[in-house]
Amino acid sequence: MATADRETHVSAVRPRSYQDESYLHGFLGTVCDLQKAAALQDVVLEVEGRRFSCHRLVLSAASPYFRAMFTSDMAESRQKTVVLQGLNACMFGDILSYIYSGTLHVSMDKVQPLYQAADLLQLDYVRDTCSSYMAMNVERSTCVDLYKFADVFSVEIVQKQCQQWIARHFTEVSSSEEFCSLSVNQLTEIIRHDELDVKEETTVWEAVVRWVQHSRRDRLHHLPILLPHIRFILLTSDDKAAILEHPLVKEDPGSSEVIRNVVQKGNPDPKPRFGMFTEMALLLDPTKGLSKEIFFMNPRKGKYISCTYKPEEFPGATDMTVTSGNDIYVLISCVDQLSLYKYNHAKNVWEQAGVSSTSRGQIFEYLYAVDEILYCICSADDGLLLQMRKYNPHTNHWQECSQLQFGKPIDDIAILSCGLNLYFMSITEMHCYDPGEDKWYRRTPPMVYPEFCAAVAMGTEIFCTDYYLTQTMVYNTESDSWQKLKGCPVPENHDEDGAPGLFVLENQLHALLTCIGEEDEDECHIYVYERSADAWKDLNVSIPNKRYHAHDMHCPVARIYLPYLNGT
Repeated sequence: MATADRETHVSAVRPRSYQDESYLHGFLGTVCDLQKAAALQDVVLEVEGRRFSCHRLVLSAASPYFRAMFTSDMAESRQKTVVLQGLNACMFGDILSYIYSGTLHVSMDKVQPLYQAADLLQLDYVRDTCSSYMAMNVERSTCVDLYKFADVFSVEIVQKQCQQWIARHFTEVSSSEEFCSLSVNQLTEIIRHDELDVKEETTVWEAVVRWVQHSRRDRLHHLPILLPHIRFILLTSDDKAAILEHPLVKEDPGSSEVIRNVVQKGNPDPKPRFGMFTEMALLLDPTKGLSKEIFFMNPRKGKYISCTYKPEEFPGATDMTVTSGNDIYVLISCVDQLSLYKYNHAKNVWEQAGVSSTSRGQIFEYLYAVDEILYCICSADDGLLLQMRKYNPHTNHWQECSQLQFGKPIDDIAILSCGLNLYFMSITEMHCYDPGEDKWYRRTPPMVYPEFCAAVAMGTEIFCTDYYLTQTMVYNTESDSWQKLKGCPVPENHDEDGAPGLFVLENQLHALLTCIGEEDEDECHIYVYERSADAWKDLNVSIPNKRYHAHDMHCPVARIYLPYLNGT
């Protein structure tokens, strides 16, 4: 081969880099073997009188704390033996085991001192692993202790998890001995929480009393600090009077004054606690003409309340949705304008939230919430295109989203939110919209339904039914698979003009079915699906004999503070 040819051939071969995976995995094992054999060790660390022979290089590579110690002008960089303060000897042994092996053993009895050691030695992986482990093990016996620890060391993920757990089990936790060990700041942070699962505000007051009385002499002066976080506006007049006459309040002069000031000034936006709300399905009565009526119902608790709103306060709604934050929105669509109205729980009125112009001829039919963001969706007249825009209530900003194009016209569709995604489905098409990527992804369609009539999401699953509630299927969003369920035995007097509505109430699937009663009066039947038995059960409840309308194939469900609806 000519010299020029050889040079051309050589220059055409590009250099490559190779990585020896076995070397990478074996290197740490070799270092661990050297430690076990006490070979090449060049420093001794002394913790609580125990001596640990180690390698400066290994320690420096694993921990910024040791790297600073051994590579600076600190005295420890030249010493053969270094005494470490503020560490537990057993925990330091576990830390060394992790440094030399990459394996970390965590248990509830050692996770807190292990976290403290990792925090001091700046071992991020150990610290984060301990945080996650604590957050995953918050329960009745650990919640208060973990909350106090997380508060001292500012472990936010554990703090939030403990606060949520204590809030949802407040009555039980506040009766425990551990509850009385909280500091005043920790107690304050808990009782100011909106998510307390209490039926009455007196439960919060009684918890404060128990905490103060646990160490009356040392804690009585904290009572004026705690009292403003009692929501007196949610108490009856008798309850307020009883609190003013309580021995603790009468003993501390400042407490009575605080209560009178709080009661007199009130709270401009009093929020009921989580446990004071009742889950209610929302339906419309389309026979009301100009007046707009919404029917709030919880058949399992026997709660049925109708509220009528003036036309100017509540225009004709196209669709309705509820956000993860329990905000209720309705969509009003005109020829060239799209309006959103938001429900004001405290005042029981509807207020305009956002307006957007639309292209003439477009009619937006669907409104969905993914977390706190609203999505307005319309289908083109030819059934070949799905158009969508989103609205951020916090910024009052509208934005166009990715469209969904079909190869042929699509009929009998269902659209709904499940988790953090939107789903579009028909007999032959199934798509998932990812808001983070603004993209639609194809999924497996059911292929067996004659038509979609009602659909609702529960957890990670989507339940669908046909017009007569005789065919029911469930779609698993995680496995992208369908399963056929038993249909509901439809009564003979089922109104063929009344489409069923699905809703999820108290974590159970329900179906509303309109039937024709005596003298052609409409009556509504409520069925609940029992998953373990794969069967529908008639609740045999009596609700007002009216024809109610389920928005967009399902009934929205919201948490409602019933006194707001009753005007009290």
